[in-house]
Formats: sequence, C-alpha cells, structure tokens
Amino acid sequence: MTQLSASDKSRIIEMAWEDRTPFDAIEFQFGIGEKEVKELMRSEMKPSSYKMWRMRVNGRATKHRKLRSDKVNRFKAPGQR
Repeated sequence: MTQLSASDKSRIIEMAWEDRTPFDAIEFQFGIGEKEVKELMRSEMKPSSYKMWRMRVNGRATKHRKLRSDKVNRFKAPGQR
C-alpha cells in the first residue's frame, strides 16, 4: 500500500464510512483501490466497527460504480463545491 500521512488515512476512513462516497472517488483522490481501502479500514478500526462497516457497504450501489445507475456520473452532490 502507498505510504499515507495520518491526515490522508483519516480522510480516507471518513470517505469510506460515508455511504454515498464511492470507492472510485477515493481511488481518484488518493490512488488506492477498494481492496487497499478495506485493508486500511481493517487495520485502523476496531474489529466490531470494521465488521459493521463491511456489512453496510457490501453490495451498496452508492459505493460501487458498476452497481450505480448510469445517470450518476459525479463524485459529489450538486450542492457541494
């Protein structure tokens, strides 16, 4: 995995925890894929928190581009800057 600063790790965890932020956005911004995000989450979180997160994001359409509607082609909400 790429060497990440503490602030980058914190931001990646925050983005991964958000239901509407796709893994593609994390990869675009930080250059790490879904597998590496999962590894980071596993290493930085309590086991129970990691399991809860994995159950939530598993198969969630908003986290995976291939499960999203073709109409969604952006990483952020229209109201964000």
